Amino acid sequence: MNYALRHACLVALMASAAVAQAAEPATATTAPATQPVLVIHGGAGVVRAGMSAQDERDARAALEQALRAGHRQLAAGKPAIDAVTAAITVLEDAPMFNAGRGAVFTHDGKNELDAAVMDGAGLRAGSVAGVHRVKNPILLARAVMEKSKHVMMVGDGAEAFAKDHDVTLVDPSYFRTEKRWQQLQQALKEEAAGQAHANLETAKHFGTVGAVALDAQGHLAAGTSTGGMTNKRYGRVGDAPIIGAGTYANARCAVSGTGWGEFYIRAVAAHEICARMQYAGQSPREAGEGVINRDIPKAGGDGGAIVLGADGRFALPFNTEGMYRGWIGADGKPHVALFKDDVLAEPGDPKAGG
Repeated sequence: MNYALRHACLVALMASAAVAQAAEPATATTAPATQPVLVIHGGAGVVRAGMSAQDERDARAALEQALRAGHRQLAAGKPAIDAVTAAITVLEDAPMFNAGRGAVFTHDGKNELDAAVMDGAGLRAGSVAGVHRVKNPILLARAVMEKSKHVMMVGDGAEAFAKDHDVTLVDPSYFRTEKRWQQLQQALKEEAAGQAHANLETAKHFGTVGAVALDAQGHLAAGTSTGGMTNKRYGRVGDAPIIGAGTYANARCAVSGTGWGEFYIRAVAAHEICARMQYAGQSPREAGEGVINRDIPKAGGDGGAIVLGADGRFALPFNTEGMYRGWIGADGKPHVALFKDDVLAEPGDPKAGG
């Protein structure tokens, strides 16, 4: 073999080896794509009393619609925050939930709406409280996160920001539903009769909505939206829009809470759940149940939460008679439940479809 030919062969072999060597580390270190998952809630405290068969069908249908809306975003490769806001927007538009269209009334006969979102990938967050004309508060919370240097805006200022950033505003009458109005009348009647706390049971039965999601890139996000508590006064704000109390997400965990907000605020419940996962190595179930089923009831509160980890494991703890809840995985099959005795299929169960 002459020199030129030997040289050409050597160059070819070296080039081939270089290509193989360059490709080998990428193949060895590239992890498989994360399986996306979305988990939602429509409030804890659900009771069968006063709920018709049609009410139940409507609630289940709305939960499934929200799950499918969020799943479409994940299936298209969109980030977790897109799935969260898509799902919550559906729940805000459904009058059976205490958020957006179905918000409860304050003592003064108004609707005061709160919402928050958090993107775990960069610890970005946006929050709004005490707004009266924002059709979808979750979208305004996201606008605060993405289009301002602030985290939280309230009242008239938040609505001015909404107008400046093309977030849909509506007449306050949009939020009036007869069911919620009658709940306020009952609460006012009880209050006048000296039963100042009797209305709390009614308020807790129709709670906050929320969502947590894990996208194909392994990023987490959380969001929560609420109308607060029936007959609330003095601009009361609960846990939903408070980052770390009712809403929190980081690289390891995403949480949305629902329940008696004062207790979630004092416990910094959403962050506490994530801290137990991150620093104590607890699973979503261990961390969620530790806070929701032990700490908060011990302090005198109640409610529930949805908890999602970066590995796709999730938990839906609650300590009330029920919680509107559901999840959807990569196969696009929604799973929903309302009452405590509803069996909600978990990933890996044959009935879950994968």
